[in-house]
Amino acid sequence: MLDSVIHAAVTAAIFFGLKQVRTHLCLFDTSIVDVTEDCSDPVETIMKVQLGGGTDIGKALAYAATLVENPRNTIVILITDFFEGAPVQQLLTTTKNLIESGVTLLGLAALDEQAKPNYDRDIAQQMVNLGASVGAMTPGELAEWVAQKIR
Repeated sequence: MLDSVIHAAVTAAIFFGLKQVRTHLCLFDTSIVDVTEDCSDPVETIMKVQLGGGTDIGKALAYAATLVENPRNTIVILITDFFEGAPVQQLLTTTKNLIESGVTLLGLAALDEQAKPNYDRDIAQQMVNLGASVGAMTPGELAEWVAQKIR
């Protein structure tokens, strides 16, 4: 889990640095912690995180949906291993609803400590089938990928 937190914190810091972009960072397991106030400092974010035990991706994505104000101008980047610990239907329903509303949903697969993708490809594919985009890359590669997806 720590690898995903580091990945998410660095990615959020990159977007937080763009003044024209409003960025939220929410970390999750079976609960959700909104650490948006620490987005500019990935180290501070990592130091505050005390999650562990289970994964409810659908619940986290549903929380992200509550933060959407203008769907057509919103990108939700979900950094996860896609190994859903809760019933997968909430994840798929929320994915479908976000995409149908106009949100661009990008799933960024978790990387292990050697920066190799480590994720449930079946669930990721189900999300792709609903209209999400899923990729596995380092934060440095993310900017180019996002640019390709929002053209």
